[in-house]
Amino acid sequence: MKRKKDRQPDVPAGRETVGLRIVGGKLRGRPLAYSGDERTRPMKDRVREAVFNLLGPRVVGTHAVDLFAGTGALGLEAISRGAVKATFLERHLPTCRLIEGNAAQLGVGEQADVQFADTFKWNKLGQLPADRPWLVFCSPPYEFYESRRDDMLRLIERLHAAAPAGSLFVVEADERFDFGLLPAAQAWDVRKYLPAVVGVMAK
Repeated sequence: MKRKKDRQPDVPAGRETVGLRIVGGKLRGRPLAYSGDERTRPMKDRVREAVFNLLGPRVVGTHAVDLFAGTGALGLEAISRGAVKATFLERHLPTCRLIEGNAAQLGVGEQADVQFADTFKWNKLGQLPADRPWLVFCSPPYEFYESRRDDMLRLIERLHAAAPAGSLFVVEADERFDFGLLPAAQAWDVRKYLPAVVGVMAK
Protein backbone atom coordinates (compact mmCIF):
# COMPACT_ATOMS: atom_id res chain seq x y z
CA MET A 1 0.00 0.00 0.00
CA LYS A 2 1.34 3.44 -0.90
CA ARG A 3 2.05 5.89 1.87
CA LYS A 4 -0.20 8.94 1.85
CA LYS A 5 2.51 11.28 0.57
CA ASP A 6 3.13 9.04 -2.44
CA ARG A 7 -0.47 8.94 -3.62
CA GLN A 8 -1.65 10.60 -6.77
CA PRO A 9 -3.60 13.84 -6.12
CA ASP A 10 -7.26 13.23 -5.28
CA VAL A 11 -9.71 13.67 -8.15
CA PRO A 12 -13.40 14.25 -7.36
CA ALA A 13 -15.49 11.11 -7.80
CA GLY A 14 -17.12 10.69 -11.17
CA ARG A 15 -14.59 12.80 -13.08
CA GLU A 16 -11.75 11.62 -15.25
CA THR A 17 -8.32 13.20 -15.29
CA VAL A 18 -7.66 14.95 -18.60
CA GLY A 19 -4.39 15.96 -20.22
CA LEU A 20 -2.51 18.91 -18.73
CA ARG A 21 1.23 19.40 -18.69
CA ILE A 22 4.11 21.78 -18.04
CA VAL A 23 4.96 23.33 -21.40
CA GLY A 24 8.45 24.75 -20.80
CA GLY A 25 11.48 24.97 -18.55
CA LYS A 26 13.21 22.28 -16.52
CA LEU A 27 9.94 20.35 -15.97
CA ARG A 28 8.78 20.56 -19.58
CA GLY A 29 6.41 17.77 -20.59
CA ARG A 30 5.67 16.64 -17.04
CA PRO A 31 1.95 15.91 -16.53
CA LEU A 32 -0.32 17.66 -14.07
CA ALA A 33 -3.41 16.10 -12.51
CA TYR A 34 -6.63 17.90 -13.44
CA SER A 35 -10.11 16.72 -12.51
CA GLY A 36 -11.90 18.33 -15.43
CA ASP A 37 -13.98 20.33 -12.94
CA GLU A 38 -15.10 23.59 -14.57
CA ARG A 39 -14.30 25.48 -11.36
CA THR A 40 -10.60 24.80 -11.95
CA ARG A 41 -10.51 25.75 -15.65
CA PRO A 42 -6.77 25.98 -16.41
CA MET A 43 -5.30 28.35 -18.97
CA LYS A 44 -4.91 26.34 -22.18
CA ASP A 45 -1.45 24.99 -22.93
CA ARG A 46 -1.09 27.07 -26.10
CA VAL A 47 -2.07 30.25 -24.26
CA ARG A 48 0.22 29.48 -21.33
CA GLU A 49 3.10 28.90 -23.72
CA ALA A 50 2.40 32.19 -25.52
CA VAL A 51 2.22 34.10 -22.22
CA PHE A 52 5.50 32.69 -20.95
CA ASN A 53 7.13 33.49 -24.28
CA LEU A 54 6.08 37.12 -23.68
CA LEU A 55 7.49 37.02 -20.16
CA GLY A 56 10.73 35.39 -21.31
CA PRO A 57 13.72 35.37 -18.93
CA ARG A 58 12.06 37.91 -16.63
CA VAL A 59 10.44 34.94 -14.85
CA VAL A 60 13.81 33.88 -13.40
CA GLY A 61 14.24 34.87 -9.77
CA THR A 62 10.65 36.03 -9.21
CA HIS A 63 8.17 34.97 -6.56
CA ALA A 64 5.04 33.79 -8.39
CA VAL A 65 1.58 34.53 -6.97
CA ASP A 66 -1.22 32.39 -8.47
CA LEU A 67 -4.39 34.18 -7.31
CA PHE A 68 -7.15 31.80 -8.44
CA ALA A 69 -4.85 28.82 -8.60
CA GLY A 70 -7.09 25.95 -9.74
CA THR A 71 -4.68 23.19 -10.76
CA GLY A 72 -1.69 25.41 -10.00
CA ALA A 73 -0.52 25.17 -13.61
CA LEU A 74 0.56 28.83 -13.85
CA GLY A 75 2.55 28.92 -10.64
CA LEU A 76 4.12 25.53 -11.33
CA GLU A 77 4.99 26.61 -14.87
CA ALA A 78 6.70 29.68 -13.35
CA ILE A 79 8.76 27.46 -11.03
CA SER A 80 9.72 25.29 -14.01
CA ARG A 81 10.98 28.40 -15.77
CA GLY A 82 13.02 29.78 -12.90
CA ALA A 83 10.73 31.38 -10.31
CA VAL A 84 12.20 30.88 -6.83
CA LYS A 85 8.88 30.08 -5.17
CA ALA A 86 5.15 30.31 -5.76
CA THR A 87 2.21 31.17 -3.51
CA PHE A 88 -1.07 29.56 -4.58
CA LEU A 89 -4.46 30.87 -3.39
CA GLU A 90 -7.41 28.52 -3.79
CA ARG A 91 -10.74 28.51 -1.93
CA HIS A 92 -11.73 24.89 -2.78
CA LEU A 93 -10.03 22.52 -0.32
CA PRO A 94 -9.90 19.41 -2.57
CA THR A 95 -8.32 21.58 -5.26
CA CYS A 96 -5.72 22.82 -2.76
CA ARG A 97 -4.80 19.20 -2.17
CA LEU A 98 -4.58 18.65 -5.92
CA ILE A 99 -2.09 21.56 -6.22
CA GLU A 100 -0.03 20.14 -3.35
CA GLY A 101 -0.07 16.75 -5.05
CA ASN A 102 1.01 18.23 -8.38
CA ALA A 103 3.88 20.11 -6.73
CA ALA A 104 4.99 16.96 -4.90
CA GLN A 105 4.87 14.84 -8.07
CA LEU A 106 7.04 17.43 -9.81
CA GLY A 107 9.53 17.44 -6.93
CA VAL A 108 8.97 21.13 -6.14
CA GLY A 109 6.83 20.82 -3.02
CA GLU A 110 9.22 22.96 -0.97
CA GLN A 111 8.83 25.80 -3.45
CA ALA A 112 5.02 25.71 -3.37
CA ASP A 113 3.10 27.57 -0.64
CA VAL A 114 -0.51 26.47 -1.11
CA GLN A 115 -3.01 28.51 0.92
CA PHE A 116 -6.65 27.56 1.41
CA ALA A 117 -8.15 31.03 1.06
CA ASP A 118 -10.70 33.20 -0.70
CA THR A 119 -8.51 35.35 -2.95
CA PHE A 120 -10.79 38.37 -2.51
CA LYS A 121 -10.43 38.22 1.29
CA TRP A 122 -6.75 37.23 1.49
CA ASN A 123 -4.94 39.76 3.68
CA LYS A 124 -1.46 38.31 3.98
CA LEU A 125 0.45 40.45 1.49
CA GLY A 126 3.08 40.84 4.19
CA GLN A 127 4.01 37.19 3.67
CA LEU A 128 5.22 37.93 0.16
CA PRO A 129 8.87 38.96 -0.23
CA ALA A 130 9.68 42.65 -0.49
CA ASP A 131 13.18 42.02 -1.82
CA ARG A 132 12.38 40.29 -5.10
CA PRO A 133 9.90 40.93 -7.96
CA TRP A 134 6.55 39.19 -7.93
CA LEU A 135 5.01 37.43 -10.90
CA VAL A 136 1.27 37.77 -10.31
CA PHE A 137 -1.20 35.60 -12.23
CA CYS A 138 -4.88 36.55 -12.22
CA SER A 139 -6.82 33.91 -14.14
CA PRO A 140 -10.25 33.64 -12.47
CA PRO A 141 -13.55 32.42 -13.89
CA TYR A 142 -14.33 34.96 -16.59
CA GLU A 143 -17.72 35.74 -15.09
CA PHE A 144 -16.00 37.32 -12.07
CA TYR A 145 -15.16 40.29 -14.31
CA GLU A 146 -18.92 40.81 -14.66
CA SER A 147 -20.44 39.68 -11.36
CA ARG A 148 -17.55 40.91 -9.17
CA ARG A 149 -15.96 43.58 -11.35
CA ASP A 150 -15.30 46.06 -8.54
CA ASP A 151 -13.79 43.34 -6.35
CA MET A 152 -11.55 42.24 -9.22
CA LEU A 153 -10.33 45.77 -9.88
CA ARG A 154 -9.66 46.42 -6.19
CA LEU A 155 -7.75 43.13 -5.91
CA ILE A 156 -5.46 43.90 -8.86
CA GLU A 157 -4.97 47.51 -7.73
CA ARG A 158 -4.00 46.38 -4.22
CA LEU A 159 -1.43 43.92 -5.50
CA HIS A 160 -0.07 46.38 -8.04
CA ALA A 161 0.40 49.04 -5.36
CA ALA A 162 2.18 46.62 -3.01
CA ALA A 163 4.39 44.82 -5.53
CA PRO A 164 8.13 45.58 -5.60
CA ALA A 165 9.61 47.38 -8.59
CA GLY A 166 10.15 45.07 -11.55
CA SER A 167 7.16 42.89 -10.71
CA LEU A 168 5.15 41.33 -13.53
CA PHE A 169 1.39 40.94 -13.85
CA VAL A 170 -0.58 38.55 -16.07
CA VAL A 171 -4.37 39.02 -16.25
CA GLU A 172 -6.56 36.61 -18.21
CA ALA A 173 -10.13 37.62 -19.08
CA ASP A 174 -12.33 37.46 -22.16
CA GLU A 175 -13.49 40.07 -24.65
CA ARG A 176 -16.08 41.52 -22.28
CA PHE A 177 -13.42 42.99 -19.97
CA ASP A 178 -11.96 46.47 -20.51
CA PHE A 179 -8.23 46.30 -19.74
CA GLY A 180 -8.24 50.10 -19.70
CA LEU A 181 -9.72 49.87 -16.20
CA LEU A 182 -6.55 48.32 -14.79
CA PRO A 183 -3.86 50.31 -12.97
CA ALA A 184 -1.19 51.79 -15.27
CA ALA A 185 -3.57 51.09 -18.14
CA GLN A 186 -1.16 52.20 -20.89
CA ALA A 187 1.51 49.74 -19.73
CA TRP A 188 -0.44 46.57 -20.51
CA ASP A 189 0.47 44.45 -23.53
CA VAL A 190 -2.91 42.93 -24.41
CA ARG A 191 -3.08 39.89 -26.69
CA LYS A 192 -6.06 37.88 -27.93
CA TYR A 193 -6.00 34.08 -27.82
CA LEU A 194 -9.75 33.71 -28.18
CA PRO A 195 -11.77 33.09 -26.18
CA ALA A 196 -9.03 34.27 -23.81
CA VAL A 197 -7.68 37.82 -23.78
CA VAL A 198 -4.44 38.22 -21.81
CA GLY A 199 -2.75 41.37 -20.57
CA VAL A 200 0.89 41.41 -19.42
CA MET A 201 2.59 44.35 -17.72
CA ALA A 202 5.81 45.12 -15.85
CA LYS A 203 5.78 47.53 -12.94
